[in-house]
Amino acid sequence: MVDIDVLTTLGTEDRAGLACLLRDAVESGASVGYVVPVSDADIEGYWQGVAAALAGGVTRLLVARNNNKIVGTVQLALAGKPNGLHRAEVQKLLVHTAARRNGLGRQLMVAVEALARTEQRELLVLDTESHSGAQFLYASLDYAVAGEIPRYAIGAVGGWTPSTFMYKLLTPA
Repeated sequence: MVDIDVLTTLGTEDRAGLACLLRDAVESGASVGYVVPVSDADIEGYWQGVAAALAGGVTRLLVARNNNKIVGTVQLALAGKPNGLHRAEVQKLLVHTAARRNGLGRQLMVAVEALARTEQRELLVLDTESHSGAQFLYASLDYAVAGEIPRYAIGAVGGWTPSTFMYKLLTPA
């Protein structure tokens, strides 16, 4: 059984589990900001930044655990500008390759949407590699395409990849 929790801090054990998850995502070809080979320093630096964002109150971090092992995560970055307090960005939906194709990505997205509602956010935005499995997941959850940018990023194993920007208007809780 998978449990989904909201973390407010990142302890050593959680950071190690999240580091393994990020490495698995990059090495399996996910377009999540890094390319192969990804260094331990880059991964640790990323999670240090997330820990700072948690401490600063601008990010919410959800983790999915199976038998106390982190197998998935997603973040909600809260817009902080006065004209954007109604929106948030969904970031870094990651599911370990051993836990994929079992609905965990969908569970994490449903959980992050519920969290967004409790944070009084009515608009969610995200970007994803165009034509990826993630894009199809988001579309199945009623995210609409705002547009696509060609050559937006370098893929995890090289070469240009386009990114699709999507959004969803949430109904109030």
